[in-house]
Amino acid sequence: MYFILGKTCGSGILFPINNTNSIFSTFLVTGIPGLEAAHIWISIPFCAMFFVTLVGNMTIIAVIWQQHTLHGPMYLFLAMLAASDLGLSLFTFPTMLRIFWLDAGELTFSACFTQMFFIHTFQDFESAVILAMAFDRYVAISHPLHYSSILTSSVIAKIGLAIVVRTLIIQVPLPILLRRLCFCHSNVLSHPYCLHPDIIKLSCTNTRINSIYGLFVLLSTMGLDFLLILFSYILILKTVLSIASYGGCLKALNTCISHLCAVILFFTPMLCLSILHRFGPKLPSHVYVTMANMHFLLPPVMNPIVYVMKNKQIRDKILKLFIKKGPEKSQVKFIT
Repeated sequence: MYFILGKTCGSGILFPINNTNSIFSTFLVTGIPGLEAAHIWISIPFCAMFFVTLVGNMTIIAVIWQQHTLHGPMYLFLAMLAASDLGLSLFTFPTMLRIFWLDAGELTFSACFTQMFFIHTFQDFESAVILAMAFDRYVAISHPLHYSSILTSSVIAKIGLAIVVRTLIIQVPLPILLRRLCFCHSNVLSHPYCLHPDIIKLSCTNTRINSIYGLFVLLSTMGLDFLLILFSYILILKTVLSIASYGGCLKALNTCISHLCAVILFFTPMLCLSILHRFGPKLPSHVYVTMANMHFLLPPVMNPIVYVMKNKQIRDKILKLFIKKGPEKSQVKFIT
């Protein structure tokens, strides 16, 4: 137990310097360890990724919102995925660019806990949306004649509401539980943004409750979602293999490629990072930070690119939105 001026260590950060106790009110987020001299150059690709993320996901949401022909189940789930990617990028990229450009890594307790809450919330939301999209692909392939009657607008709305409620119920306790901790070992985080496992490592008080609850959140959200996605694809594969024609098999599998890319982009870096932490050799810290960045930053950039490239309907509607018909109209006017 730590005491400062007769008070118990509470929500401030206790940090020993020169045998005197000082209280800090901020965490320090870091860039990429060992590459501080190259931060300005590193910021260029990250800035480009942020721009692509904003433009790509906002365009997908706008096109689906405007075009009534895209109000089907698959496209509504895609809009949810784009919204989660947009939210995740808005709470990660700006902090990173602030570090790279201004070398400003200080975040107050409230700012850090708020950022952590929204990062993990959008992370879990995206995991659940990817699971819902797997269910959508299963129904489309296994029950094509009943697709529209199973996945009605009300069912999709209920799925979306269930995802939001599950995510909020699970994530709200995280920042509340963190406020009971004292931080006295250090105030320097190992990532460019605030993450729950990173924060509790700095605590000098008992973090057993936080660790157990954090593990429960991970297993009950992304862990469970990943297993259910695998189960969905086992059922899809079983249905596809029962199709007599080779062309029919390929056509059915082709409808899943975009979703499979989303699954790989979201879950692979996280699984690799977990395996490396537990069983892999000791690697430089920037390797772990880079892999964590891939998990949080790559899906928001790549998902809109993959879906626009693979989905002709989305691509055509986007082209229709941006290509104006002004010259065509003027030409008709001139002829008449």
